[in-house]
Amino acid sequence: MTLADERVRRVGPMPVQVRLLEVLRTERVTPGVVRVTLGGPQLEGFRSSAPDDHVKLFFPVDGRPLVLPLPGPNGVVWPEGVERPPARDYTPRRHDPVAGELDIDVVLHGDGPAATWAASARPGDRVGLGGPRGSLLVSRSFEWYLLVGDESALPAIGRRIAEAGPDERIVAVVEVAGPEEEQPLPVGPVVSLTWVHRSGAEPGAGTGLLDAVRALALPPGDFFAYVAGEAGTVRAVREHLLAERGARKEWMRATGYWKRGVANHHD
Repeated sequence: MTLADERVRRVGPMPVQVRLLEVLRTERVTPGVVRVTLGGPQLEGFRSSAPDDHVKLFFPVDGRPLVLPLPGPNGVVWPEGVERPPARDYTPRRHDPVAGELDIDVVLHGDGPAATWAASARPGDRVGLGGPRGSLLVSRSFEWYLLVGDESALPAIGRRIAEAGPDERIVAVVEVAGPEEEQPLPVGPVVSLTWVHRSGAEPGAGTGLLDAVRALALPPGDFFAYVAGEAGTVRAVREHLLAERGARKEWMRATGYWKRGVANHHD
C-alpha cells in the first residue's frame, strides 16, 4: 500500500437505505440558502463519515403521497406503475445522532423541485432520503488542506471547517453571489477563507473562482485538495492545481456538482 493509499481511502458501496424523514425546522442561512433540519424515527442508524458524503432526497409533488423505492440486491427497486418523485443529490451539512437531527442546505435558485420544496417547507412536512452509498476518508495527517467551490460546495466546505482539529491548517476559497451570501464559518489562526463575489454575473459563467485560486500564496508541504461546484470551473481549477501548483491526483477530489445549462447534472 502506498502512502497515498493510506491517506485517502474509499469506503463502500454500502447497502442502500431509504428513509422517510420529516422537517423539524427551517432556517434562512442567507437570502439564497435555506437550512432544512430533518428528523424522525427512521433517521436512527444514519451515518455520514465524510464531509462531502452525498444523499439523495426524494421530494413530494402537488401534495400527493410520497412513494419511495425499496432496497434491492443491486440497488433500489421502484414499485411497478408508480410515478417516481423528483430527486436531487445533497451533502449532509450536519448530523447530530444524539439529537436526532440532520441538516441539509438548499440553494434557492430557479424553480427546480428541491428549491421549490425547501422554500415552502414547514415542520411536519415529509421527504425521502437515500444513502450515503459510500465515503471518501481523508487522513488528518496532511500538512494542510485546500477547499475550493461555490454555493453547492459550501455544505461540504463548511462541515469540513467545523469538524477540523485545532491545529489543522485549511485554505478555503468560496464563490457566492455577493457579500449577503457569505455564511458564518468558524475561521481562526490556522483557517483562512477567501470569499469571491460574482457581483451580478451568472453562476458558472466567469473565472472569478479560478482567478482567486491562481492568486493564492499556498503554504508549503503535502496537501489534499477538494474542488467542487460548476463542472467547467472545477475542471479549470483542477488542471491549474495539477499543472502549476504541485497538486497530486491521488490527493485530490474534484467533482462537478452541477453544469451550467444542464439540469440534474452530477459527475
